[in-house]
Amino acid sequence: QVQLVESGGGSVQAGDSLTLSCVVSGRTFSSFAMGWFRQAPGKEREFVSAIRWTTGRTYYADSVKGRITLSRDKDKDTVYLQMVSLKPEDTAKYYCAADRQAYSSDSYSYTSAIGTYDYWGQGTQVTVFS
Repeated sequence: QVQLVESGGGSVQAGDSLTLSCVVSGRTFSSFAMGWFRQAPGKEREFVSAIRWTTGRTYYADSVKGRITLSRDKDKDTVYLQMVSLKPEDTAKYYCAADRQAYSSDSYSYTSAIGTYDYWGQGTQVTVFS
């Protein structure tokens, strides 16, 4: 059974940094991608970033480009979402997700689509105060 567990959320001041982690366990697939999405109250879930496990290629939403870095540790089956210069509009619940068929496409449109992902974590809350 595939499980994704996020951690690292919290409450910070604008301008601060935060690193979220997501550990994936129970996977039997090797060519996959890990993504991060976020959902603010009253808004739809939106794409933040993703990384292809095999190649390390990363994808970023325009809204976070330059402020977020996504990386992976293959030995720990963990991805890290490093966020700097946080803004109040970054406040949301952040979800980790896994696409077990990443070999299907490497396009941004495919990788950033919610429907692409097969497994989801429970989310971790990030609150940024002004």
